[in-house]
Formats: sequence, structure tokens, C-alpha cells
Amino acid sequence: MSENRTSEPHHDVIIAGAGPNGLMLACELALGGIRPIVLDPLPGPSDEPKANGLVGQVVRMLDMRGLYPGFAAELARKGFPDEPDTPEPSPRYLFAGMTLDLTEVPDNPLYGLPVPQPLLVRLLAGRATELGVDLRWGHRLDDIADHGDTVTATVTHPGGSYRPTARYLVAADGGTSPVRKRLGIAFPGLTTGDRITRMGHAEIPAELRTADGGIDIPGAGRFHFGHNRIERGGMFVFAELIPGTPMVGATEYDAGAVPADTPMTFDELRDSIRRVLGADLPMRPPAGPGPHALRRIVDQNTRLAERYRQGRVFLLGDAAHVHSATGAPGLNLGLQDAINLGWKLAAQLRGTAPEGLLDTYETERRPIAERVIAQSLAQTALLAPGPEVTALRGLFEELLGTPAVAGHIAHLLAGSDVRYDIGDDHPLSGRLVPDLVLDTGSGPRRIAELLHSARPLLLDLGAGITATAEHRDDLDIVVATTSDTSAKALLIRPDGYIAWATDGSTDTGLHAALDRWFVPARPAPTRVG
Repeated sequence: MSENRTSEPHHDVIIAGAGPNGLMLACELALGGIRPIVLDPLPGPSDEPKANGLVGQVVRMLDMRGLYPGFAAELARKGFPDEPDTPEPSPRYLFAGMTLDLTEVPDNPLYGLPVPQPLLVRLLAGRATELGVDLRWGHRLDDIADHGDTVTATVTHPGGSYRPTARYLVAADGGTSPVRKRLGIAFPGLTTGDRITRMGHAEIPAELRTADGGIDIPGAGRFHFGHNRIERGGMFVFAELIPGTPMVGATEYDAGAVPADTPMTFDELRDSIRRVLGADLPMRPPAGPGPHALRRIVDQNTRLAERYRQGRVFLLGDAAHVHSATGAPGLNLGLQDAINLGWKLAAQLRGTAPEGLLDTYETERRPIAERVIAQSLAQTALLAPGPEVTALRGLFEELLGTPAVAGHIAHLLAGSDVRYDIGDDHPLSGRLVPDLVLDTGSGPRRIAELLHSARPLLLDLGAGITATAEHRDDLDIVVATTSDTSAKALLIRPDGYIAWATDGSTDTGLHAALDRWFVPARPAPTRVG
């Protein structure tokens, strides 16, 4: 890449941050015909282990973009257990360290894909490059100026600096977002300053492992996969998400201060686990080149941006919301933010967006962030020490044992419990389209296969209404049959959410839905004869 950027062209979108959310947004924009530039101060994709997998509806949404099979295959090549060819919901999960049995939950929404964040970033970066996105590693965004009709960024890199201009800028630059701070957008919430968490990869003797994926520690007892609460105080975490490289960790309450500039050591991790368990865990640093995690997390921030947009600048992912990682909700929330914003911003830039479409990014996604924050705080409270919390957990475990409650919590964790205000009162409207299997006359096809292009889709399942929308631009129309739903027609947005549905042969409300969400109609063709 040339270092001379004095003649930097005008861009449609600048994305600050090449983490999973920024890269996903870049891919969505590219599918919509927009080629953004993506800036990141790091010299390349980070190897720092952060999130350890995807949970919830975002797994199905990756499938709708045709990404799931390739991601699953890459996991298999790296030694992870084989994933199914298509997403399948998990039969069990954890809520505040308590088992959530989902085997009797109808329409279980808790899909999972155990892809570590460094691998996810590389896969999404590769996909973005295939789609023609301009990824600029080692380019740090230092300042922005919103001129009303454009945004100018000040960018520095090893070869100098430059000032690209774009019609929009999206801040996907993390929880400490410099862009959010530069804009002065409030980030209210709370910081819990009574705990320190230390985590890292370690080699564990095979004889300590249990058949159910847990660990049996001499002098301390058996601990299951995930978060293990200690009533007298603290938590012990054990999980093997990367084959052959278990992750262990400990959370201590009222643990005292740690100087911010003190590097984390493996002995510090070992000592913390000993204090929590009251026994030594036989372990040693992992062999091999890594990357290997060794992290100290002081305090816990739970915050939500006062607004997701200011002028021509949007906040995305952690720049808009931060919360506890318990239950792994972060990527499910952030990547869905990106998919929601992507098609809307692309339509705006193409000149095909109805008035107010961009405003629905915040009105749809911010309430879901509120729900994630609520459930993460609830899980944090249920993991706290004390006999009163133990009693509360006992009651919760009884409730979680009933399919109705387990289903409610599963939808909460998956992010499928909030219905978008879509302007249509059909029970399916405002929700992610079910995983339908369709007969289009040329063999069975899954609904996900029809959404790879990120275009709106009118699915006629027997209503016979396709002629009412044939003069619409930028709309795919498919006629099919299926036994998976009683609906006779569905209008599906590019993000997979249903904008309109009917159970009969009427198109009442269809034109209003088309006008609300998609390109304005061209005049219907004049019929001759």
C-alpha cells in the first residue's frame, strides 16, 4: 500500500476498528454494494484471546450469509470437535454457573459455535478482503470532524498521516472508544470495584479430567465446565474451548488493589486459584507457540451509550455497550448490531432507503442491549458469595428445571426474546425468520440459502401475491412450499427479520411494509391487451 495519501479519495464509510464487529459491518456493507475502509491501530489481526465463541441467534445469521460451513470446517481443521453441517441448538447451557437443560424446550434458540475470537477475526478479515474491503492495519484514527454532510478523520500510520473524508463513520473501537469520547456521548452505568479475575491457558494432568468435561482437583473436589461458584467467596473457571489447551481462572472478591502496570504472571494465576479453592491445582504453563491467554481483569464495567448515533457517526458493539462476559453474550449482541446497521446504511448510501430507516438501528438494537445488561447483572448477582445467594440459587435451580423457565432463559440469552416493532401485527413479524426448509421446484432449499446476498426477500408460500411486488427494485421474489410454517407469505429483511407476514391469500399491509423498509416503488408497468 502506498504511503502517499495526499490524494485520498472521498469514501462512503470509514470504520474505526477491525475487530469482529467492525469486520462484520464491512462485509455487510460490501454485500450491499458499498466498499468501506477499515482502520485499526494494530499491525494485524490480534492474537489476544478474548471471547471464546458465538452463542445465540448470530450463529444462524452467519449461516444466512453462507459463512457457517466454512467457519465450522476451519474449526475442524484446527482440531476442534466436528460441528454439524448446519447450525443446531445446544441441548445444554449454563446460567450463572447453573445447568440449563434445553432438551425439552421447543424451538430452542441457543445455537453455538466455539470459534475463538482471534480465529473469528482472521476469518472475517479474509471474507472482507474477498469482498473488496480496504483493510488498513497499523492506521490509527486520532480525531474526527463532522461537517454535517461529511465526516473527516485524522489518521496516523508508520509512514505519516492523512485525512480521509466519508459520508459516514462507524466507531467499532471498543469499550474505551476514543470516537465516543471525542463526540461527548455519555456512557452511563456502573463499575463494580470489588473483584479481580485472573485467567489463562494451562496444561492440566489428564488424570484430573472428568468424563463430562470437568475437572477433579485433589483436596478441592469436582468442578464442572464453566463458572463454579464458591460460597465462601470467589469463582473457579474451567473450560477447554481450544482442544488440548484448557482455560483456568479465578475471581476473588475484596482482593485488594493491583498496580495497573504490574504484568500478569502464571504464578499469580496459580496463587489466585489456590486462594479460591483452598488447594493447589497441578498445572503448568502451556507449551508451544500459542497464542496463550494470561489476563487480569480488575473491576467490571456495565455501561450503555446514551445514544447510538450523533450526526454522521454511529457507535457499534462495545463502543455502544459493555457488560459482564458471563454467558458469552458480547459477540451475539455486537455482530447482530453490525448486521442490523449494515443493510440500512448501504441502502442509505445507495439512495434507496425510506425516510427514517437509519433511526431504526438505535430503536431496534438499544433495547436488546438493555436486556443483555439486565441478564448479565442478574448472573453476576447469582454468582456472588454468601448463604443468602446460595439459597436464591437453590430456588433458581428448581425453576430452571422446568421447560417453561428454561425456555424463557434460553430466549433471553439468545437475544430472541425481544421483538422488533416492525409495524405488522402478525405473530412472526419482528422476529428472526424460522429455519424453514423449502421446496422451490428444484429440490429442498433452506431459507438461509436464499439470504446469502443480503437482499430483501418476498417468499410466496401459496398466497399467490408475487405480482403485487414485481415492480419493486432490489427485491428477490421466491415462490415455494413448505410444511414448516402456516404462513402463506413472508417479507424478510436482509438481516433475516420478518417485516410482514400473512396466513392467507391477502396482501393487506404488504405495500406499507415494502414502503417502510425498502426502496420506494417504481410505477407498475402498463399492461397491454
